Amino acid sequence: MPYQTEEIAAIVTESMSQISERGCILCGGVTHEVLSGVEDNRFGVPGTYAVHECAACGLEQIDPRPRRDDLKKLYESYYNFGGQRGTVYGRLREKFFASWLYRVWLVLDGDGSFHSRKGSGTLLDIGCNEGRGLQIYERNGFLPEGLELNAKAAGVAREAGFRVYETDLEDFRPTVPYDVVVLSNVLEHSLDPKRMLHDVAGILKPGGQVWISCPNNQSWLRTVFGHAWINWHVPFHIVHFSTSTLRSLLESTGFAGIEIRQVTPALWVASSIIARLFARRGRATRQLRNPLLVAALLILGRTVLSPLLYIGNRSGRGDCLLATAQLPCNNPFQKRVA
Repeated sequence: MPYQTEEIAAIVTESMSQISERGCILCGGVTHEVLSGVEDNRFGVPGTYAVHECAACGLEQIDPRPRRDDLKKLYESYYNFGGQRGTVYGRLREKFFASWLYRVWLVLDGDGSFHSRKGSGTLLDIGCNEGRGLQIYERNGFLPEGLELNAKAAGVAREAGFRVYETDLEDFRPTVPYDVVVLSNVLEHSLDPKRMLHDVAGILKPGGQVWISCPNNQSWLRTVFGHAWINWHVPFHIVHFSTSTLRSLLESTGFAGIEIRQVTPALWVASSIIARLFARRGRATRQLRNPLLVAALLILGRTVLSPLLYIGNRSGRGDCLLATAQLPCNNPFQKRVA
């Protein structure tokens, strides 16, 4: 059951009163503050956070870092799918995803969720929510399954005919390994991203691939929007990657054949604009779900702003990192299959 606002405020206050863990999540190195006063501009979660950068490896992480139990309560109260169906925004979104227009849009917008990739074999979508991605991966030739902790969202995906597991990745033991594992806007949410990629390696076939999308902390939009940049997303985005830190993490967890490129989804641009204009402390920014406003800003992003987004992507300062990597045949981590 969702927690009340007063309970969440108490959780955040207690968490922030603890001595912060300022060692780097990845390498244990010393971190220093690069930005302070960051607040949630999506759901209105109480609390103020800083962003720290590791002097050794360059990874950025939020401070204070939520404890695992507290983070679970925050997800239950703010983030997870609650069984909402039939909203105007939701109906229009689903019609768009099912249309030929969406396939054209993926070409123009950069496909930040790997929805245009064709293939075959087994695929696991980690954090599949209500299964929209599973439907698209199935259309593209894969045999998709999902991993989803939210029981309501998992139930909706099952109603659509998909196998969805409700368990933590670290406890997941599939009967056979997968050809592809998708981490679409998931890795940045992890309190231990290195452990997450080790666990992914443990459920992939030799030669299998991981597909990752996440925000780019070198994005020029971060500079433009400052504290209103939609991808700070505190306290849910725990870490912030650059091309170099993501590549280093993949290499350190045994992956090879790493390819990383950058795109700037128009929806992310639209969301940052809306957050800049409408976000208020402690209040949900409902304009992020206004279909007319979002549609207008999507068109703006793919017309007037398109040359700027292209230059940003080409110069290494796009908003989103898209990474693919392959597990070598001599996988040292393949021990997770039941």
